Amino acid sequence: MRRALIIVARTMKNIVILISGTGSNMAAIVRAAEAQRWGERLGARVAAVISNRPNAGGLEFARKAGIATAVVDHQAFDGREAFDAALRVEIDRHAPSLVVLAGFMRILTPGFVAHYAGRLINIHPSLLPAFPGLHTHQRAIDEGCRFAGASVHQVTAELDHGHILAQAVVPVLPGDTADALAARVLTQEHLIYPRAVADLLRQL
Repeated sequence: MRRALIIVARTMKNIVILISGTGSNMAAIVRAAEAQRWGERLGARVAAVISNRPNAGGLEFARKAGIATAVVDHQAFDGREAFDAALRVEIDRHAPSLVVLAGFMRILTPGFVAHYAGRLINIHPSLLPAFPGLHTHQRAIDEGCRFAGASVHQVTAELDHGHILAQAVVPVLPGDTADALAARVLTQEHLIYPRAVADLLRQL
């Protein structure tokens, strides 16, 4: 029986999720995986949650869900290349089919991105190609946009410019603040990110 379980685990499509904070999108993916029985239906599981910050709140959620966790603290490394190399070692321990950035606040080096080409995705809080980078909600308000949203995309060496996999649109309301708009967008992120992950898993 133990041998059979080991064989099943090795053939499973492993998802590794990277976070830097509360990990609400990570939690949405974990809940979807459980509710939709990804293990049975897609042969997939969330194998690990890794953070670059030791105090990231999402780590505790993952531990309580029975998911392996790890910390690769970027402050312990001299430069992005050294950090990315250590992070890659930790990720590859789990033989990932998919690496999911969920509020992971680090710009990754081209070599790291190339290593996971085709299986590294991110969610960005704007309707790409509009407003790549930071402060997306305030920028949308300042530009007088009538709509904002979120985009799931493949990660490439160019920041927030990879192939778009899914998008959700929300209205920008009169008198909106950046925080109010961010909260409205986040509810949609929690819907489209698990859906996009599941769609990719079906293609693997």
